[in-house]
Amino acid sequence: MAKADIHAVAKAAGVSISTVSRTFTRPELVSAKTRSKVLEVADRLDFNISRSATALKSGQTYRVALLMNEEITSWFNTEVFAGIESVMHPAGYDISLFQHIDTSANRHDFFTNLPIRRNVDAVFVASFAVDPHEVEQLRRTRVPIIGISTPSEDGFDATISIDDEQGMYKATQYMINLGHRRIVYTCSQAAETMHASIDARAQGFIRACEDAQGKGADIIWQVLPVPRGPEFADSALAALLTLDQFPDAICCQMDMMAIPLVLKLGKYGHVAPRDYSIIGFDDSIYADTLNLATMRQNPYDMGRRAAVKALRLIGGETLDNPHETVEAQLIPRGTVTPFAG
Repeated sequence: MAKADIHAVAKAAGVSISTVSRTFTRPELVSAKTRSKVLEVADRLDFNISRSATALKSGQTYRVALLMNEEITSWFNTEVFAGIESVMHPAGYDISLFQHIDTSANRHDFFTNLPIRRNVDAVFVASFAVDPHEVEQLRRTRVPIIGISTPSEDGFDATISIDDEQGMYKATQYMINLGHRRIVYTCSQAAETMHASIDARAQGFIRACEDAQGKGADIIWQVLPVPRGPEFADSALAALLTLDQFPDAICCQMDMMAIPLVLKLGKYGHVAPRDYSIIGFDDSIYADTLNLATMRQNPYDMGRRAAVKALRLIGGETLDNPHETVEAQLIPRGTVTPFAG
């Protein structure tokens, strides 16, 4: 049996041809009840609207790009992708992933070739800044550029970001206020080819310690950077175990560093919170299971809100609040306890 055309679907559903078209291309403009009815009829009649024909007519590709500085399997990137997909997929868009935009070669390839292909309607950038030359190349695509947890608003049409520096400032201040005096911050070394938002957390730690010392607090603090890569948690473990004096508080750049440290330090006689307190950042998967104190952020919600901004920009709308900053929330769980000295 031949596939039905758009006229047959409109007639069977009792709606106009334009309503059928909007159901597939701009579903947010169609009521849930009407959309459900049209999709049910389309499925029964084996109808699919032509994506290529729609693109030619509208000038849109119904595809967006998501740039990541790491792989999709990281907790943050997975949540961001899910948030974007929850909005873009119902609106008829596909998402093209570009992972590991963290080397000179990968960055050059992407920022050189994308403007030539011009095959996306928007670009999402997760967790890193784009330099002026890269912004200029992206502008040639003539599509919106939306940043998610980026260290700067420069070059972006819209952003939604966590305040990484202030979040770690609050985490460190929490430790100091509980009486901890030997405090260490463990983190991955910053990448030379990239300005990542997560690197700002070290500045929050340093600022909190310096502010406390300025107010007379007798604290000893240290930043312990370790090489980036899959072994960063083991490297942090080794760095802690070789200190002249083990700290009574550890602030970690991320939960994925804090969780392995809690588990592995116990094997060397350092048990949290009996011997030391430890706090992470993210409230990622397993943080609650381990009862890890942390700073909570919500990358799924940031991805979702970024996608809403993207759709409005694609539609030619002006955003009332294009750039938003959200605060991390302190989650004081069982790996932190007051320190009596």
